[in-house]
Amino acid sequence: MSLAPDPQAAAADECARAAPDNGCCSLSLGPVDAEGARRLAGRLKALSDPTRLRLLSHVAAQGCGAVCVCDLTDEMGISQPTVSHHMKKLVDAGLLTREQRGKWAHYSVVPEAFAELRTFLDLR
Repeated sequence: MSLAPDPQAAAADECARAAPDNGCCSLSLGPVDAEGARRLAGRLKALSDPTRLRLLSHVAAQGCGAVCVCDLTDEMGISQPTVSHHMKKLVDAGLLTREQRGKWAHYSVVPEAFAELRTFLDLR
């Protein structure tokens, strides 16, 4: 009686022998704890909306400078309440900071949040 090789076991063995550059994937920092998973999920959820991605891209395009919500409404062609709603989601997720200057809110990117996302998504 001959046993057929287990294709999953063979693939796992191949992956274990292969260097990261040979196509096998692993998280660069290992498994995520419960708090890290909650934080990352919140950030990824905030990024899952097309309007929020567009708003974020407008803020990020300014580099380190803050962007006034008044500029985003014209640029995006959506109402100020809609912009504020989506920006609040991005701030609550820790992706942007909000600073009140007079009657207008100004938003900036939180570079550390994106560094954490990059590290998590960096499969090697």
